Amino acid sequence: MFAKIRTNIVFWCIMQPKTLHEKILFGLKVKQARQRKKLSFSELAEKTGLSISYLNEIEKGKKYPKEDKVLALAAGLGLSFEQLVSADTDQSLAPVKELLKSNFLNELPLELFGIELPKVVELIADAPVRVSAFISTLLDLSRNYALKEENFYFGALRAYLELNNNYFEDLENQVLAFCQTYSIPPERPIAIPVLEAILKTAYGYQVVENGLDRYSELDGLRAVFVPSSRQLLLNSRLNTVQRSFEYGKELGFNFLQIKERAYTSSILKGKVFDEVLNHSRAIYFSVALHLPKDDIIRDMQTFFSLPRWDGAAFQAVMNKYGATPEMFFHRLTNILPEYFGLKKLFFLRFIHDPVQDVYSIDKELHLYQKHHPHGNALSEHYCRRWVSVSILRDLHHMQQAGKAVSTVVAAQRSVYEGTDDQYLCFTLARPDYPSPDKNVSVTIGIHLESLSDTIRFADDPRIPQRVVNNTCERCAITDCKERSAPPVVVMRKNKAKAIQKRLDALLGDA
Repeated sequence: MFAKIRTNIVFWCIMQPKTLHEKILFGLKVKQARQRKKLSFSELAEKTGLSISYLNEIEKGKKYPKEDKVLALAAGLGLSFEQLVSADTDQSLAPVKELLKSNFLNELPLELFGIELPKVVELIADAPVRVSAFISTLLDLSRNYALKEENFYFGALRAYLELNNNYFEDLENQVLAFCQTYSIPPERPIAIPVLEAILKTAYGYQVVENGLDRYSELDGLRAVFVPSSRQLLLNSRLNTVQRSFEYGKELGFNFLQIKERAYTSSILKGKVFDEVLNHSRAIYFSVALHLPKDDIIRDMQTFFSLPRWDGAAFQAVMNKYGATPEMFFHRLTNILPEYFGLKKLFFLRFIHDPVQDVYSIDKELHLYQKHHPHGNALSEHYCRRWVSVSILRDLHHMQQAGKAVSTVVAAQRSVYEGTDDQYLCFTLARPDYPSPDKNVSVTIGIHLESLSDTIRFADDPRIPQRVVNNTCERCAITDCKERSAPPVVVMRKNKAKAIQKRLDALLGDA
């Protein structure tokens, strides 16, 4: 009796609509069983009465057969009906099953990279054992290095921005449409009351000036939007520029009609990729709103035509728009590749904790290729010769001397040790906000190969040139006075080379 009830339940389950993941798993089980029986498609077709093309679609996860066809398949493969339709798999398919169960495929932003999900399914179906081993390795690495979903989301976002040279014409057009719709005056910076009035009248916002002050746990956030009350809670320590930027971001969310979004000024934990992507779109909107494309292009053309490097002139371009260094450099990564042909460039943001004397990278972007300066998650010591780091050290010394400094600017020609790569780097540093106990630097490095005649002062001898590396642990420079840690990685490599050289000599005639 119980066996009959179980069979009826199994038959009922199979009649329910199937998810893509269920189709994939069923197809993999059919393929695995067919191959173990050493049956060709034509032989299985003859045993089951199903066409070769239909069997092919089943194995690729495109079709899930009805009850009568499942029965025919089970008989042809020498399995019971329950064995074939159950979610149980053997060890070889366990990683694939874990992948499907995690809903990982649905979270992949495949469409942004021009990849169709069925193609991924076909890859899994064509070599399930090899792909299972690959997936198992990835899952193990993610566990060992504590990689979380949000790490993947931010990595995927960075790759997406890099593939598009961080320039999006649709968002540029949306900003123009917004300015026309709400009659935004052409002068910059935009008066804060203008943006605040639009938030209140057009989108029903209630701006609470010191809204975050009562929540000590949130003192590191700039703003929080509460959708139920339409309240925008602000940190009272925000300066005028940061407040204006937050307004612009909220206007971006609304004008772009974005539904899947984070409600904090920065994403603490990305729940889905769309949330991370949409946050990036709102940031782009606000930056483009505050630094209009045509205006910033003209100003940078004027700056690049100067005969000598002029840090004050560089900073004056930023100040003209009432922008923070992050906003200014973000805008440069939009326009330099698209309108100046400076495609090979990188962007880095460093945070310096003077108390711990720790330098860390929390944002980076690499356009056209992966450039030498990049984040390192192994707790290694970043090269102190980088202008990104040395300017933070200079800023800290000024603060220790009692000098109130809002922004420091510098330039450097960085030659990467052991390579032919050279970069012209522009860097701005400032106290962190709203956490002034730390300092921040932002850097754009432009590969000299892509400069041509675009930047007239590129060869200015007053711009210091330094040989640099990524971290002290990986640097072979022997006379470095700024070294903060021994070159342990270089030493390990040299030891391995010495061992191999000795083995080659001993075993040369073997």
